[in-house]
Amino acid sequence: MPMGYVATTALLAWCTFFAVVAPRRPRPLAGMSFWFGLILNEVPFVGIYVLVGSTALAAAQGDLQSPGAKVTAAVAAVATAGLAVSAWRGVQTDQAVGRALRQGLGADWRDHVTVQLRRHRPWARILLFPGLMRRHEVERIPDISYGDAGRRNLLDIYRRRDAPQNAPVLIYFHGGHYSSGAKNREARPLLYRLAGQGWVCISANYRLRPRTTFPGHQIDAKKVIAWAREHAAAYGGDPSRLFVAGSSAGSNMAGLCALTPNDPKFQPGFESADTSVTAAICLYGFYGHYFGDPPDEPPPPPQPQGYIHPGAPPILVAHGTKDALGTVEGARNFVAQLRRVAPDSTVVYAELPGGQHAFDVFHSPRFEAVVDGVEAFAAWVLAAPKRTSDSVR
Repeated sequence: MPMGYVATTALLAWCTFFAVVAPRRPRPLAGMSFWFGLILNEVPFVGIYVLVGSTALAAAQGDLQSPGAKVTAAVAAVATAGLAVSAWRGVQTDQAVGRALRQGLGADWRDHVTVQLRRHRPWARILLFPGLMRRHEVERIPDISYGDAGRRNLLDIYRRRDAPQNAPVLIYFHGGHYSSGAKNREARPLLYRLAGQGWVCISANYRLRPRTTFPGHQIDAKKVIAWAREHAAAYGGDPSRLFVAGSSAGSNMAGLCALTPNDPKFQPGFESADTSVTAAICLYGFYGHYFGDPPDEPPPPPQPQGYIHPGAPPILVAHGTKDALGTVEGARNFVAQLRRVAPDSTVVYAELPGGQHAFDVFHSPRFEAVVDGVEAFAAWVLAAPKRTSDSVR
């Protein structure tokens, strides 16, 4: 028996099951879906390469003659087919994002965008280097202090090396259930993409549990916005065009920032700072419904739907249908409440087929489609003055 081949195939088949089937209940299986299925769900090509390569090597060495080895090869074939299903779901995200943009912005949204959007996925990077983040035209300025909480009050700036002026600004908050995480972990394909297009992007740490609890995290988020208002121009940013974004817990923070502009209870000691934002991008948040929560239970204070009001700024929500930690039902409920309470506000909801929690870690077909959707959404929002001018004429 080729034990190395058997062990490799067994491990990949196990992870493939949790990537493709991704059971969301009971809770222990939901956790396993996230931990074992995340990587192969986003970069299934890597698993296919390993399975095909290891099977070919075993065959070349004459190791597929025993009954056990043949069973292993059959398992490898099934796992490869499962990974192909996962890859197809990721590719379909492009269509899901396109539908979301048409529904949220209008069928003619492209006619109102004033910048050139990316036309093709970076397939070489997706297929060969999904974990490679850096771009030669973008510089990262790390560990700038925005508060007095040490490393938990540090931020990084991403911008083009030619230091553009009057660039739109994106502030990003990482995930981690408010108890872990760091500013250089998730959404880096988005940060580098927008920075490469001339944006100034800020990714910030914030205080975590148990050092603080709500509203401490949110106060830190507001401090970052206040810092950007004061200092973004020094790095080429235009603080009057300021977007917030986040993943998981950071998504909740971004949504709360968008829905609580200049709220003094989140700005102790800096109440006069302008913390309003132009728009928000929310990636796989909890939105008041953790796994197993009753859908009609009112959201606790850290959740953004407790603060929805008719004057909400434009918001883009992206959530995976297979999310095992933050339910897709919670995302749908949040979007439905936004559209009901703020019918005149722009809401784009992209439901990603097969998407799991933390779909923004790699250059995957799924997240690259979301990145393109975010760029289109932001371009549409920034073109608002032109749309208004055209309607007046």
